[in-house]
Amino acid sequence: MSTPLIPVILCGGTGTRLWPLSRASYPKQYWPLGGSGEETLLQQTQQRLEGLDALQDPLLICNEDHRFIVAEQMRQIGVKPGAILLEPMGRNTAPAVAIAALQATVKGEDPLLLVLAADHVIRDGERFRATVQAGRSAAEAGRLVTFGIVPTAPETGYGYIEATEPLQAGTLSPAPIARFVEKPDLATAEQFLTTGRFTWNSGMFLFRASAMLAELERLAPEVVSCCRAALEQDHPDLDFRRLDHHAFARCPEVAIDVAVMEQTQMGSVLPLDAGWSDVGSWSALWDTSEKDADGNVLRGRVISENSRNCYLRSEHRLVVGLGVENLVVVETDDAVLIADRDQAQNVKKVVSQLEADGSPEGKAHRKIYRPWGHYTGVMEGSRWQVKRISVKPGESLSLQMHHHRAEHWVVVRGTALVERDGDEQLVGENQSTYIPMGCHHRLSNPGRIPVEMIEVQSGEYLGEDDIVRFDDVYGRSDQQRDPSEKAA
Repeated sequence: MSTPLIPVILCGGTGTRLWPLSRASYPKQYWPLGGSGEETLLQQTQQRLEGLDALQDPLLICNEDHRFIVAEQMRQIGVKPGAILLEPMGRNTAPAVAIAALQATVKGEDPLLLVLAADHVIRDGERFRATVQAGRSAAEAGRLVTFGIVPTAPETGYGYIEATEPLQAGTLSPAPIARFVEKPDLATAEQFLTTGRFTWNSGMFLFRASAMLAELERLAPEVVSCCRAALEQDHPDLDFRRLDHHAFARCPEVAIDVAVMEQTQMGSVLPLDAGWSDVGSWSALWDTSEKDADGNVLRGRVISENSRNCYLRSEHRLVVGLGVENLVVVETDDAVLIADRDQAQNVKKVVSQLEADGSPEGKAHRKIYRPWGHYTGVMEGSRWQVKRISVKPGESLSLQMHHHRAEHWVVVRGTALVERDGDEQLVGENQSTYIPMGCHHRLSNPGRIPVEMIEVQSGEYLGEDDIVRFDDVYGRSDQQRDPSEKAA
């Protein structure tokens, strides 16, 4: 009988170089970027696992701000995670791996853990699964297997893994690791490729939970002690588990490569040749995407005429490319990127400038997920703003009040149940209601289809922190919420 295999999907990262699509509030792993389908990178990561032996429900580790996005995207593909663990702040991959190993062994079990990043593209899923299967026996025997990407060029943007022996083309046998090398210069990378011993460091791993935990205890004991405390003192939150804020904050911020893999004698590398990309820039995404006869990648409402080798993407408005070459054009509802494909990696500098200026375009998307559904900012002006709100069937917002704004609601789809200062009324399509400043109010969806509503806010202050919650089915009221938790 095969050892149970638990996928551990790490959903951190902000994908800054894929701005304006990827931002801190809605990073690249939650967007449909790889291939030609509509599945997001997170969904693709889960779907490519189907068919592996003894596959168990996945364990997902994500930033607490992204919890509703993660849950919704797993629901869309019909996957019930074994657990979704919420990090109160980023602490790199070693704490995430420690949390996964501790969680997997808490009942005395010792499964294999397959650690994957949620934001990678792998074009050949069958080859990927065959490589994972090939690493099982070494992992079951206690080796810490990492998957090294077979290089296609002397890339200077990746770290490298050197094996103790040359890796034969097409081999499915792990080899002991000699060393890890940080991003080399071009001459060094070229020399690496001549030896046949080097692969790119993918950040994907396969190991027994107990084997990794033992090496973490030996090489990074403070990481384990902090993570154990964060797990033991965690807080349930709907279908999520919040790691204890104070315990996790004390955890060292360190990558699993540095904490364990560069020091252990138990490491093995298994070559992976399956069309991998970490989608680190718009030019990398152009490389991995399907192209038309002129070398263009076209996404959304796009017209291309006499254009070549471009990446043209529209999220809302029509984008037209006429006689252009080697460009990246990405349109979102609040920003447009136009860049030479060879300069696309410099987007990170623009984001740094936006963040330094305090510009909302640097971090936030207009679409925000909540446990009851989501809302999208439509437009705003001085003392007013408009939002589009979608409430899932059977869900309800909190009973709340605003000190500084009034709201006018217009239902455009479905039937809403509106509570105002204790009185309830049904509001159907093309009907509206008014919420005065200071009114205790709640919006619910008693029906079987989503409620779609346009909300017009007006007042002297329109920030999301002008919400006083009195009662909430999701535990977000002022009385229910832990002081260290955000009221998202």
